[in-house]
Parts: sequence; structure tokens; C-alpha cells
Amino acid sequence: MSDIAASPSTRRLALEKGVDLDALARKLGRTTIGPEDLDGGSAPAAATGDTSYWQVDHAQYGPVTEEPMSRFAQVAARNLAAAQALIPAVTHHDRADVSAIEALRTAWKSEAQARGVKLTALAFHVAALARALRAFPRFNASLSADGATLILKDFVHIGIAVDTEHGLMVPVIRDADRKGLWAIAAEIADLAARAQARKIGPDEMGGASMTITNLGGIGGTAFSPIVNPPEVAILGITRTETVTVWDGDTPRPVPMVPLDLSYDHRVINGADAARFLSRYAALISDPRTMLV
Repeated sequence: MSDIAASPSTRRLALEKGVDLDALARKLGRTTIGPEDLDGGSAPAAATGDTSYWQVDHAQYGPVTEEPMSRFAQVAARNLAAAQALIPAVTHHDRADVSAIEALRTAWKSEAQARGVKLTALAFHVAALARALRAFPRFNASLSADGATLILKDFVHIGIAVDTEHGLMVPVIRDADRKGLWAIAAEIADLAARAQARKIGPDEMGGASMTITNLGGIGGTAFSPIVNPPEVAILGITRTETVTVWDGDTPRPVPMVPLDLSYDHRVINGADAARFLSRYAALISDPRTMLV
């Protein structure tokens, strides 16, 4: 009996590959062999970028089923993995008072019905982000692939992440800074509905200045969204919560929305991120300034 420690699945794989486990163990200078060693790599898989060590025979531990990843999901997965690996991202957290937004939505409910438009809080977020991007041009930029040039954009397009049955889609609201609140609200509804129906064209996805990913309808208190290159920042929103704010000695309940800004630290520093999100929160807290 060999003194080499190897699982039955590893021994079976070695037999299929024609690998002599004793000889391999002597070559590697150890007595424990895993399936990742059978391709001849002696360096740790994590250090080399090799993911063969993920190839586990899960069925040996219990019943499993397999579900193929769609082509759409595979492309998205590769892009996300590359973004996470290559971008030195930081997430800045803040929150904004949404009392005024909720009051306006209530006051304008009959007008929204007359227009046939659902005035969601997301429409206010798009309008606020468009104005914040104009005030902070460095956030409305892209870094060249070689990292040598910053491309500043003289347009404001806002991507809206939509969760669909076939994967995450990000249709884009073009020239959001030139559109009124009602137009933005109508476009959000149209893009989201067509994304769910897989009727979004390639020309309607891409070219965003920044993306908003909104989990407010699901839940959560904070998260760290992954920057969607070639954008240099992304804004995450989670569920509004009631926070106690002290007005002198008097406690006051205030509905606050958590905000999560992830940014590429090669382009944006922490102080600028804090100032950007502070300006954004001020716009959300006093939305009438966006209606002028």
C-alpha cells in the first residue's frame, strides 16, 4: 500500500491521467497529493491564477444536480471577475434623508396617475446622480486601458442595473442631466420592462457615466458594489430605514436611505468620494433644487 495521502477521487483521476502518485510525490517533495497537483503544477493555485483546485467531485459528499450557466451569465461573470481583480476599489458609505422625496411622491400621486407614470424614488436618484456628475467631472470619466490617460466626458448617461431571470442587465438613460423627473421616471419603467422581456438593444446598453444598482426593493443595509469598467464608480442603494435624529434634546424619526459608492482608487481619492456622496445626499434631501 502506498504511503501517499490522496482521496479516492484524486486516485481515480490519477489513474485516468496515467499519473504515478509516488513519483509525483517525490517530485513535489511531499506525501499529500490533491487533484490540483495532477496537472504538474507545484505552486499554489491561488498564486498562479489557476482555478483547477476548484474542480471538486462534489458528488462524493452527497446528491448534486447541474445547471449550465447561460452565455450571457458567463460573459458577465468574466467581466466581474476581471473588474474585481484589476481595479483597486474602495467603498464609501453614507445615507440621505428621503422625507422630502416621499412627501413629493405622495403630493404628486394624482398627477403621476394622470400621466400614466410611476414616480419611483429611483427617478430622483437618477436626477441627483446626473447633477452630482456635472459638479464632479472626475467621476464622469474613464481611465484608458494602459492607465495613462483619463477621458473626461461631456455627457451624462446613467446605467440602471436591472435584475432579470436571464441575468443582470444595465440599460442606460442617455443625457439624464437634460431630462426632467417625469421623463426619467417614464424611461426607467420602459427600460426595466423591456429588459425583463429581453427587448433591450445593444445600443441601449453601454456608454454609461456611472451605474446605479438598487437593492432597496429587496433589503439590506449596505453592500460593496463592483465597479463596472470602463466606469470609475458605481452607486449602490439599499432599503430605506428609520433613523433617530436629535433636534437639540428632541428625538425625531427620519427615513434615511443607505448609499454605497464604490470607486476606482487610481482615479478618485477618499476625500473626493466623501465630498461627492455628501453633495449627492444633499440633493436627495432637498429634491426641489433639482426641479429648477
